[in-house]
Amino acid sequence: MKITFIKENRDAGTESISTCDTGTFIAKIKSETKAQHVSGLRTMLKYTNGDNGGNYEHIDKLPRVCPGMEYGRTGEGERRVKRYNGIVLLEAGGLSGPSEAELVKEQAALLPQTYAAFTGSSGRSVKIWALFALPDGGLPRQEEEISLFHAHAYRMAVQCYQPLLPFPVTLKEPSPADTFRMTLDETPYFAPDAVPFCLEQPVTMPGEQTFSQHRLAEKNPLKRLQPGFESSHTFTLLFEAALNRALDEVENWRRDRDDFHPLLILIGEQCFKSGIPEEEAVRQVMMHYHRQADEQTVRTTLHNLYREYRGFGKKPVLTPEQHTALQLDEFMERRYEFRYNQLMGDLEYRRRDSIHFYFHVMDQRARNSVAIDALQEGLRVWDRDVNRYLTSNRVPLYNPVEEYLCNVGRWDGKDRIRALAGLVPCNNTHWRELFYRWFLNMVAHWRGLGNKIHANSTSPLLIGAQGYRKSTFCRIILPPELRFGYTDSLDFGSKRDAEMYLGRFLLVNIDEFDQVSIHQQGFLKHLLQKPVANLRKPYGSSIQEMRRYASFIGTSNHKDLLTDSSGSRRFVCVEVTAPIDTNVTINYRQLYAQAMQAIRSGERYWFDDTDEAILKETNREFEQISPIEQLFHSYFRLPEEEEKGEWMSPVQILEYLHTKSSDIKLTDGYAKHFGRVLKKNHLQSKHTNKGVIYQIVKT
Repeated sequence: MKITFIKENRDAGTESISTCDTGTFIAKIKSETKAQHVSGLRTMLKYTNGDNGGNYEHIDKLPRVCPGMEYGRTGEGERRVKRYNGIVLLEAGGLSGPSEAELVKEQAALLPQTYAAFTGSSGRSVKIWALFALPDGGLPRQEEEISLFHAHAYRMAVQCYQPLLPFPVTLKEPSPADTFRMTLDETPYFAPDAVPFCLEQPVTMPGEQTFSQHRLAEKNPLKRLQPGFESSHTFTLLFEAALNRALDEVENWRRDRDDFHPLLILIGEQCFKSGIPEEEAVRQVMMHYHRQADEQTVRTTLHNLYREYRGFGKKPVLTPEQHTALQLDEFMERRYEFRYNQLMGDLEYRRRDSIHFYFHVMDQRARNSVAIDALQEGLRVWDRDVNRYLTSNRVPLYNPVEEYLCNVGRWDGKDRIRALAGLVPCNNTHWRELFYRWFLNMVAHWRGLGNKIHANSTSPLLIGAQGYRKSTFCRIILPPELRFGYTDSLDFGSKRDAEMYLGRFLLVNIDEFDQVSIHQQGFLKHLLQKPVANLRKPYGSSIQEMRRYASFIGTSNHKDLLTDSSGSRRFVCVEVTAPIDTNVTINYRQLYAQAMQAIRSGERYWFDDTDEAILKETNREFEQISPIEQLFHSYFRLPEEEEKGEWMSPVQILEYLHTKSSDIKLTDGYAKHFGRVLKKNHLQSKHTNKGVIYQIVKT
């Protein structure tokens, strides 16, 4: 992949173009040239600020770098596009120095789609290269297709990187021709084998973004209505107020009894004073009095009144409270976009007057900023008015999981779920089918199917050596847009927080599963099978039922994991025999479209008895044999065919083992546990008046 260097000569008004591959560029920025222009620029910036500015005299000596395009020259010497590279350039700016830059690079490197990350020429920013590709691995070639693809890619990149970065991404209008100055970074991050984001070719520009919206100063909300904003509600509210005023002036007027024309005149007068357009007044009158009024008479009367009166919209009929509420409604919809994130439990917002792709949590600072912005526009509102608006039904509900799953499109018929499971090298012939069933179960519970009856209580366990990318595989199960819902830091020490995770996260990785103690496994079992969580949220006053979203997966470096003597149907254990290939491009929308299609068609997403029998059989090699069970097998065995063994109770067997090893305890709890061990080994048993006894043979 080749990137372009553009060197300008402002005095001569010319530019020179050269190209080099990305590996060569990364090698170049590791050391300074003899002229040390980058160091000179950074030295100058140390002693300048936004007030006094600064001008580096050798700035033209630093060429501009264009990573998104490979350019060449036409026969006439004009710049032409040779190839689009699929690189989106992001910048995290306003950093204090090298320490913050290193932190940004470390966070950016967490995504496998990060091609490179390095410090900018100022020393106060980090440039991030994110790779994108079409589902077939290629890239658009036509300039129009490139522009559309890059605009959507930039939006997606901001959404995926911003939650990871400790500093905000500098937002700007995306362009595949974006450039930056040549820089210096001794320790850049570079991943030649980075995995591109998969993005289908769009046909239009992102519709929900407004790159530059004109701020109108008109105080009349009717005259400030922007295309796309709902005006019918406003007109209806104004007309009802005008009608109320007109009915007050006509005492005891009754429908189907009194002449309608005097009331019509008063209605027209109030509509004119309120600023309701003539055609809208006609429409509202006919809606209210279609049986009493003739449309032509209404039109003629209102038309004559609107010609005669003066001072259109000068005497509003709304009360001060109504007028304030109307103004606040218009102000909020024009300046901001709000949503209540049901999964996170947070109110989120973004501004409409610039390119803001990422929603932020509406904290107290943001609330105060909104209130001050409203006061600056002349709205007589208080903090309580803003808070009432933000906690009302004016703010729509938003579920990021539903939003993603309902927009994945139609499945193309290619099996991607089993292909995802196939990335894990193993000898388990049932692995693909069991993973497929678990994946459907995960998506089904995201949709809320059967959540109050049962949970996705089965969890895959990836077992293999260190460096086999088990945790990375767990992370790439989620699409980048939903990766905020992944965690590998479940704290069993805080049961309340652990239960909160059920409704907060989508996929919980129990990393280092072998470190979960026997005492904690009882609580883990409780979490796995819990369909809902009944908790009191922070600052809440009552216990509420919280919907469960979380499914579980686990990793371990050791095989002897399972200690539950009653069975292991809750885990899909698979031994990873080689490093997992995570450097692949995954078409996530088609991956989840397959799951959605299977669920809609009624395909079984839960594990049945056959599946559980397979799990118990394949998990035997991962079961941990306790010391007491090992001791039992040393002194006892199952009777062979037609062999008469000795019938003994668990306590009698324990007493016998106690004579062989003094470490064996003769307590009630120990006896109950030992009884489950005996049952697990399929010993013949029968019930007696003295309890359950087992047929065994002493060795």
